[in-house]
Amino acid sequence: MTSADGRRLRIAGVVGSASSVQVGAAIGATVFPLVGPFGVAAMRQLVSAVTLLAIARPPLHRIGLKRLTPALLLGVVLVGMNTTLYAAVERIGLGLAVTVEFLGPLAVALAASRRAVDAACGALALAGVVVLTGAVGGPAPDPVGLLLGLGAAALWAAYIVLSRVAGALPGVTGTAVAGLTGTVLTLPGLVVLLLGLPPAQAGHVLLVGAITGVLSSALPYSLDLVILRTLPAGLFGMLQSVHPVAAAVFGLLVLGQRLDALQVAGIAAVCLANVAAVAAHRGRGG
Repeated sequence: MTSADGRRLRIAGVVGSASSVQVGAAIGATVFPLVGPFGVAAMRQLVSAVTLLAIARPPLHRIGLKRLTPALLLGVVLVGMNTTLYAAVERIGLGLAVTVEFLGPLAVALAASRRAVDAACGALALAGVVVLTGAVGGPAPDPVGLLLGLGAAALWAAYIVLSRVAGALPGVTGTAVAGLTGTVLTLPGLVVLLLGLPPAQAGHVLLVGAITGVLSSALPYSLDLVILRTLPAGLFGMLQSVHPVAAAVFGLLVLGQRLDALQVAGIAAVCLANVAAVAAHRGRGG
């Protein structure tokens, strides 16, 4: 295999990872009427934690509480991020919710810069979100759903910042500890929700939860970990703009959530802003 073939394969892996996350989210949304956004987020958290702990097997007793604190905080943020995102999906649909949430990592990418091109990228993303709100003639989504999407965006930004600190822990220990923390926080509520369901429905919910956890967490986390070892970080960041597009596609295919032309234009504007911002940073070696 040539180096060009390998690069194309890694790019395909990033696209596959993003698609996996969003199809998992779409499948999880099918049981919102039974356990709500919190229940789906809790099941995803549980599957992720079990998978990562099995892989990492972190020696927690040798690391110490002080070094683990960022990872513990990361777990709290992760629970909030997934729950608010799923709550937004319930109200405004997968494509719009993920697009608004995507402002979080974009804001982190632009925050450290004062260049005109970065300001232009921020303005383009803001324009895209304004279009999504229906302020320029399109249908206005649920305002609470938009606020929840913005909350998820803020928590995603916090997740990125905390991940950099927790990344100082060996291997994937930080992510594994974060997953365990999230599971400890959400498992009691999940048990209560499941006990309130008839056995047949509980079995269906658990199956959907397992699929969501594998597709939205375990599989993409593993793919990204391998891909980032050889794919430039700038290119990887640029390819993350696949997420809103994949969310719109699987929102339509799995949930029947249709977007009008203005909403598609808004999603495209946010994706383009991300690509331009990452390309500008790559151009100056950032």
